[in-house]
This record gives sequence, C-alpha cells and structure tokens, in this order.
Amino acid sequence: MMITSFICVFAVLINKVSLQETVEGVIGGSVLLPCSSTEHDQKLQDITVHWRHNGSKIVCDIIGGRHSESRDPDYKSRAETFPEEYARGNFFIRLSGLTHTDAGEFICLISHSSEQKTVRLIINGKQGRKIGSDVVTSSPLLWVYIVLSVVSIVLI
Repeated sequence: MMITSFICVFAVLINKVSLQETVEGVIGGSVLLPCSSTEHDQKLQDITVHWRHNGSKIVCDIIGGRHSESRDPDYKSRAETFPEEYARGNFFIRLSGLTHTDAGEFICLISHSSEQKTVRLIINGKQGRKIGSDVVTSSPLLWVYIVLSVVSIVLI
C-alpha cells in the first residue's frame, strides 16, 4: 500500500515539475501552443511575454498587453494571440498553416514572473482527430499515469 501511495505522489510531482508539453499537428492544420502564468495579480502594462521557436526565431512578443509587430516573417500571418486572455494569465498562441519546418521547441518566457514554458511541436503528415481546426492529441505524460495506475492495481 505504501508503494502505491509513493507511485501516485511521484506521478503528481512529475506533472507539477515538468514544464515541457508536447503538441502534435498536421501539415496545413493549426495548433494551440499553451502558455500560462501562475501569477494572476499583475497589471497588463507590466507583462512581457516572448515566444521563440528553436531558440532564435521570434514567433511573437507581447509587451504591455499588446502584441508586437516585430516577428520572423515565417510567423507574421500565422501566429495568433488572444488579448482577451492576457488578464487571466493565458498567453497561448494559435499557429496555423503548419509545415514540417514548424516542428521543434517553442519557448514561452513570461518576464514578470521569470516563468518559462517549453512546448515541443511534432508535425505529422497524416490527419489527426480534429475539433474545429485544432488537432487533439494525448500527452505522453498521460500514458505514464495510466501505466503507473495499472502497476499500482496489480501490486495491490
């Protein structure tokens, strides 16, 4: 019983510590790249968020509650922000018109709280299950929970 409790607590801690998420998309489709702040008491004018692709390409900058127009040409018309969500601490972006070159790591840096989120984007050539124009995928971490739960049940 003690082992089961330990495994469950360990699985929850892995989820809390892991700041990387994996998102899958299909060629020509769109995805939401998540990024949220744990601090919700900041004024919009004090918030600066930087989205980068593979460490260098400027995908989007949100400065003082407004998105900056200085972006890499690859993302100028394809990265959409949602200003109505900023006050809630949500700085996710929708990336549309996906291509194979979009695969890789997207980093969201929230300056006021020094939070950094990494989203790994995988591009598939085949269609996924869709809701609207966003592809729905499961997180590899979900499989860890499933496996740990099955192992816990077997050990009991």
